[in-house]
Amino acid sequence: MTAVPTGAAGTAGTGDATDAGDAGRGPGRPVVPLSRNRDYNVLWTSQLLSELALEIAAVAVPLLLIARHGSPVQLGLASSALAAAHMIAVVPAGVLADRWDRRRLMLGCQLLRVLGTASLAGALLLGRYAFWHMLLVVVADGFLGSVFDPAEHAALPQVVPPAQLSTAVARNAARPYVATLVGPAVAGFLFAALPSGPFLANAAMFVLSSVALCFLRLPRGRTGTGARRRPADRQAADRQAVGPEGAGPEGADNDGPGAGADAMAGFRWVLGKPVIRTTMAWMLVTNLVFSALLIVLLALSGEDRVGPGELGLTMACFGVGGLLGGLLAARLHSAVRPPVILLGFAWTAVAATAVMALVPAGLPQGGLLAVLAFLAPLANTTVLTHQLTVTPDALRGRMSGVAGFCSGGAGVLGPALGGALTGIAGGGVAAVLLCAGCLLVVALAATLSPTLRRFPAPASES
Repeated sequence: MTAVPTGAAGTAGTGDATDAGDAGRGPGRPVVPLSRNRDYNVLWTSQLLSELALEIAAVAVPLLLIARHGSPVQLGLASSALAAAHMIAVVPAGVLADRWDRRRLMLGCQLLRVLGTASLAGALLLGRYAFWHMLLVVVADGFLGSVFDPAEHAALPQVVPPAQLSTAVARNAARPYVATLVGPAVAGFLFAALPSGPFLANAAMFVLSSVALCFLRLPRGRTGTGARRRPADRQAADRQAVGPEGAGPEGADNDGPGAGADAMAGFRWVLGKPVIRTTMAWMLVTNLVFSALLIVLLALSGEDRVGPGELGLTMACFGVGGLLGGLLAARLHSAVRPPVILLGFAWTAVAATAVMALVPAGLPQGGLLAVLAFLAPLANTTVLTHQLTVTPDALRGRMSGVAGFCSGGAGVLGPALGGALTGIAGGGVAAVLLCAGCLLVVALAATLSPTLRRFPAPASES
């Protein structure tokens, strides 16, 4: 899950809203539907290609290691290296997204990813595969993906008018589920035909993404869309965005030049905004438990001897539910009050997880996962639209970097937590109940939180 209504928080509800509106329609032009917004479609397509490549690689790399008689240690090392690259890069990447031309930054990342994946595919075709080479490509891809994502998130309000932002966020929320449904199947088919096939496909997708980005137009003269600012200009932009007394709870200013001070400005912004701070904490813990739950359910499927085919359909239910939820998220977001969405998701997660302990492993649990996946894009749309709307353009990349760091941490620690819960409980069913108990604590905390109970509506943020 990732993260936001319309309204003013310092300068966020004024200049940025105008910028986004101008970006979406151009001077003197009426607002066009998202389906005819060329720049939004370019941005959406380029990220979809990246996510497809990520899903293909997530299956192709283990298949390659198995085919090359790689050890479990190598498999774990590749997975850990990818997660570590993401965690190390994502916060500095947010600084880059706020300080450099975002289109050029995204384009540079995709071109470098072309070189990396193409080199691995070439090595396989020439019979020169080496584990260190594959590991280097995995780490580079994780790093470059972490740089690409904050720039793409920060660019969204520049190409979409404020009135359409929640719809755009909802459509973006459906995108990862498309990749989840398509990517693994494509990876398996291509690898069976030719071991280098998935990596050649990824290189081709990065090429197409790069070509699309060449046609992306971002407004000029705004933070993150021009050449890199001089130190004095960076400080002035941050002061204008954060306010004269800083965004942090202690009112720290933004005097120090350099990447460290730039990154701290992003953290101070997040910590100084109760709604953003609270929702990020809620989503971090929720993602942590869900990551653990997926591992627990896989362990339970092994205990009950669920076949590979049924297990694959069970995981596919999650993707189908998320895709349907993403398609309907914009409509539901406009019809249901934000506190009802967030607290409803929290308590539905408790109920669905508790029922998972009572039904047979496999498809029945997959149906319950589909329910949760259906509601997740709606919760994501509510929170992310708020974050993008109230965060000044000068800080959007860093805000996205902080959010990515939190979600990445949950993704790294969640599987370990799931394994630990399974070991402590002595079995999958008890571990599922422990996950339900954790989600119950989260739901109670969310219900008692004044911030979540009064989560601002899109047009009334204060």
